[in-house]
Amino acid sequence: MSTDDLKRAAAKAALAHVEPGMKLGLGTGSTAAIFIELLGEKVAEGLNVKGVPTSESTRELAERHGVPLTTLKETPELDLTIDGADEVDAELNLIKGGGAALLREKIVAYASSRMLVIVDSSKRVETLGAFPLPVEVVPFGKEATVRAIAALAARLGLKGQVTLRRSEDECPVVTDSGHNILDAHFGRIDDPKALAAALCEIPGVVEHGLFLGYADIAIVAGPNGVETIEPASRPAEEASRRIA
Repeated sequence: MSTDDLKRAAAKAALAHVEPGMKLGLGTGSTAAIFIELLGEKVAEGLNVKGVPTSESTRELAERHGVPLTTLKETPELDLTIDGADEVDAELNLIKGGGAALLREKIVAYASSRMLVIVDSSKRVETLGAFPLPVEVVPFGKEATVRAIAALAARLGLKGQVTLRRSEDECPVVTDSGHNILDAHFGRIDDPKALAAALCEIPGVVEHGLFLGYADIAIVAGPNGVETIEPASRPAEEASRRIA
């Protein structure tokens, strides 16, 4: 099976978790896009749901496929968010932000009772960090923010370049909220919770791509089929609230 086939298999399996009347968070990225396409087919068949998009691209895609939309202002509490991930470990800690939508993705996931992650098996890792960690920052003073991130990484024993993400025309990527994205090439992140806490202390950092304690279930599609994964264990405080 191709990667696209695996993504479609994971997205199709996620539909089984969608019930009539649900208020859904709709993720951003290639796998989430396939889910939205399939969800639109169910809506056309009569499924009654509403979705909150995590990006302008997701909003446009949902509208194109006929998925009814709402906003967090109108619907501040959601039943389920379905989103992809750039990496997922055994405890369902995630790295997200490859699509530059991490801030809105995290806001929507936080507003949801549950988060379901859909990925192909290449995104499953033992330890987070092979995928560069996205960090959303305000444009003002971003050079100082880069230096601050590098300094805190050194204190945590992390090494690697922190680079400004650029588009194909070499312009800085600008998020839907008007921010820039830094990609931190740290490699193996042994203590993601410490890194998440440290990043939040830097004034220029708006949000980071470590989603710790957000995902409740992951659907992973691989060559041998589709697997459903739940965290092996989770501290009580993480089970009762979202973290980082």
